Amino acid sequence: MAVEIERKFLVKNEDFKRDADNKSHIVQGYLCSVPERTVRVRIRGDKGFLTIKGMSSESGASRYEWEDEISLEDAKALLAICEPGVIDKTRYLVRSGAHTFEVDEFHGENSGLTVAEVELASEDEAFVRPEWVGKEVTGDSSYYNSLLMKMPYSRWGVNE
Repeated sequence: MAVEIERKFLVKNEDFKRDADNKSHIVQGYLCSVPERTVRVRIRGDKGFLTIKGMSSESGASRYEWEDEISLEDAKALLAICEPGVIDKTRYLVRSGAHTFEVDEFHGENSGLTVAEVELASEDEAFVRPEWVGKEVTGDSSYYNSLLMKMPYSRWGVNE
């Protein structure tokens, strides 16, 4: 069983773009988005992926994750039967010390939201925190993509 351990942060500014090694466009939807499990369909560039995630740990930093590449055609067909709402974002990969941050700049109804995630080997692993990284939101479910499709950032009222 694969366990994903990551911490999530809000991004203070666009300085991360100058250090990005790569960027890609991502569109994703959810076949199932209940807290106990999510089943995600994603198109990243010209590839499709199916991902299953389990419930988060108490800290929100760890959870089961399984992912496999599927054909682009299958991904498009599955997106068509997903729950209402779609996540549209650009992902930037930014190295910081020994880690790579995945910085997601959201579009559409989640425009104005940018978050950074760093995957770790353990919940207490040290990492270099870039200056553009702001408030930690690990474990705050309102920042989960599966909830952003249901309650987009633009509907939150007072944006952070």
